[in-house]
Amino acid sequence: MKHLLLSTLALAPALALAGPAAGARPPATVQVGARATVSRAPDRVYIEVGVKTEARRPNVATADNAARVAAVVAAVRKAAGPGARLRTADYSVAPQYQYHSNGKAPTLTGYVVTNILRVRLDELTRIGAVIDAASAAGANVQQNLRFALRDPEAARLQALGQAAQRARQAAGTLAAALGLRIVRIVTVRESGASVTPPTPVIHPQAIRMERMAPATPIESGRIRVTAAVSLTVAVAPR
Repeated sequence: MKHLLLSTLALAPALALAGPAAGARPPATVQVGARATVSRAPDRVYIEVGVKTEARRPNVATADNAARVAAVVAAVRKAAGPGARLRTADYSVAPQYQYHSNGKAPTLTGYVVTNILRVRLDELTRIGAVIDAASAAGANVQQNLRFALRDPEAARLQALGQAAQRARQAAGTLAAALGLRIVRIVTVRESGASVTPPTPVIHPQAIRMERMAPATPIESGRIRVTAAVSLTVAVAPR
């Protein structure tokens, strides 16, 4: 169900700077602003899982990391299904040093290799299974989730249309209260749009020994898409 945020109106009567003809009295104008928010359940999620390995030599660290990531990729593909999309989000090889308090130069102790895999998933019921499969296969980097909409533009346009209707209604209400009528629309401007993603709630569970244990539960929340409109109308006495 869509939840609409009632318009916040900023009403400020103003006078136009120039009239339609030289010497003519400029028409009075009314300026209003309105905002509307549409709430939708996400239908896409991005999951980031990764593998971090350490070794004294870089080739050993990279080889170990590659083997573990291959296992994670295979497990994630199986759990995510054919509709998922996987790609590498980040890869780094960083030297590690031991620092000394006596002023001696740092000592190279080894290398850390980090490989982060990003999964785009449209079947949100598989989120917990994907996270569990990645962890069981060797992923040891914090999992990050970002919920999204497959068609955010449709939600933005819906919110924009509702904001425009509210602005027009507000202008008519203000004009009528002042004993005026709307003659024409002078300007209309989209004054801002925003998307507020939900903060996912992950319920971690203890390591499960049973093969058929349920997947980690995830609560996605809802995405809020907000649009704002500024409207200027010319008014005249009734």
